[in-house]
Amino acid sequence: MATATTADFAPKSPPAPSLKVKSKEALMDAIEDVIYGSIAGVAGKYIEYPFDTVKVRLQSQPDVLPLRYTGPLDCFRQSIRSDGFLGLYRGISAPLVGAALETSSLFFWERVGRELLFTANLYSRQQPLPLSALWLTGAISGAFTSLVLTPVELVKCKIQVPASAPGTVAVAPRPLAVIRDVFRHQGLRGFWHGQLGTLIRETGGCAAWFGSKETVSQLFRHWNSRSTPLSLQSSPFTSTSTSIPSPQNLPTTQSSPDLAPLPLYQQALAGASAGMSYNFLFFPADTIKSRMQTVAANSTAPQVRFWDEGRAIWRAYGVRGLYRGCGITVVRSVPSSALIFVVFDALKGGLHLS
Repeated sequence: MATATTADFAPKSPPAPSLKVKSKEALMDAIEDVIYGSIAGVAGKYIEYPFDTVKVRLQSQPDVLPLRYTGPLDCFRQSIRSDGFLGLYRGISAPLVGAALETSSLFFWERVGRELLFTANLYSRQQPLPLSALWLTGAISGAFTSLVLTPVELVKCKIQVPASAPGTVAVAPRPLAVIRDVFRHQGLRGFWHGQLGTLIRETGGCAAWFGSKETVSQLFRHWNSRSTPLSLQSSPFTSTSTSIPSPQNLPTTQSSPDLAPLPLYQQALAGASAGMSYNFLFFPADTIKSRMQTVAANSTAPQVRFWDEGRAIWRAYGVRGLYRGCGITVVRSVPSSALIFVVFDALKGGLHLS
């Protein structure tokens, strides 16, 4: 009996350390998403910010005729004439922080979205996710990121389009002055004025951002696989690492795993398509949000709700009013989004922190 009892309660062998290793890898991947996403976001913001300033000024014109700006080029000319070229970068400090927060948050929450799908046993970790799932993880990412973006964009919009009395010259306030003004008159809740517009834009836009990038990347992979196998591909514009494939080269759908890595120009085109899809599809929500966020914080008029603002723009200008500034926004998103994905994928693929 003693022998049997000893055998029954003998200590079990320690569990394999695989769970600890996987947890550490997941943590390092998340840290990489935050750091590399921040770097990519800041790089892209320097390219797009002058165009963003023009877009906000076009969107926030008052409902009086004639309009102050006849179009993007006229807005560029008037802005440079009155403030100089550097005036187009007015208020960039807050957006740089916002770009770092936004892009890192997008990539971080997109990874969280994938983990949610795996944890729910909707998909297997051993198989690449289908495109429909990647569009869904993009939407999840955008929904969470909108909570970070709304306060940053509110401060940015108030700096880009400073409020002024009729007949006076508008003076651009400092970010801290805007923050104090909003908090004094509207409290903490005031920083999320326009949240619904940001939520709609980011949820739908980020689904298109990640989804379009992966869709175009998949098309390039299939196109490349028909002409150039991985073992024969050699190009100065192609990654030659074969030990650890970079994230942009991993197949996202049920495609062959021996597809050639994407050349740099194809990575850039996939990123550019993502930016165009993101900005065009849900642009009206951004227009309404910008109008709401450029109202003076100390205004005594009751705050206009999102749908009421949208109806007012529709009645005054129709569809054209909702897409005011869309052209220049789509144009600036091409180099910006291409650079963001190229920088992020290059850092993730070639600079591992673990």
